[in-house]
Amino acid sequence: VKTCRWNSRTKRIEAVIERGYGAVTLSTKPWTDCPDAAYGLALLEGLQDRGFGAFKLSKPIQLFLARVNWLAERSDQMPDMSAESLMASLDVWLAPHLAGCKTIGAVQNLDLSAILRAQLTWDQMQLLDTQAPESITAPTGTKMRVDYGGAAPSISVRLQELFGLDRHPTLGPDRIAVAIELLSPAQRPVQITADLPGFWRTSYADVRKDMRGRYPRHPWPIDPLEASPTRRVKPR
Repeated sequence: VKTCRWNSRTKRIEAVIERGYGAVTLSTKPWTDCPDAAYGLALLEGLQDRGFGAFKLSKPIQLFLARVNWLAERSDQMPDMSAESLMASLDVWLAPHLAGCKTIGAVQNLDLSAILRAQLTWDQMQLLDTQAPESITAPTGTKMRVDYGGAAPSISVRLQELFGLDRHPTLGPDRIAVAIELLSPAQRPVQITADLPGFWRTSYADVRKDMRGRYPRHPWPIDPLEASPTRRVKPR
């Protein structure tokens, strides 16, 4: 009997030819010409056994999936790409790419980013980039990567780079306010706000008192809404 199966004890695929009599196995030898389709089915079984963590997804892929799933909660135009959904549909999105793969390691070496991105149509990718972009651009031109892993999307940026900005950034079809972690010139957290105009008009004065003594070479204008955003220190 030719058998290709996942061994949940050894965490490996066994492709063997067994000769037996009744329930007794008399001999076993490797099934050297086991077809890709059989390996593919065994790999799917192995991935189900090991769970979603077996993919060892890179940070960029994790960020991509977080964006998709955050937007999917707010738009029926986006697919569910949660870990549970992806594991339940391995035969749809992953199986066609398993030719030549005989180990979990070989699956991990696939271009999973391209495979997962291919699950979205062109229109869905456009919607994703518009409603849940990878990054937001500060007035200074700095790309601020958006983290979609929390209760609300969030960014981190040095406070001086937002001078003059009187409108709080929002994302998604329901215009969710982005949580902004304002940083000192030393990239240390100063305050988190979901109301930047309100921060400028209230809490900023206290932050200015504290920060301008610590970082005297950086601008701390009395009215931040009238100041120009900057990444530079003041000239000597």
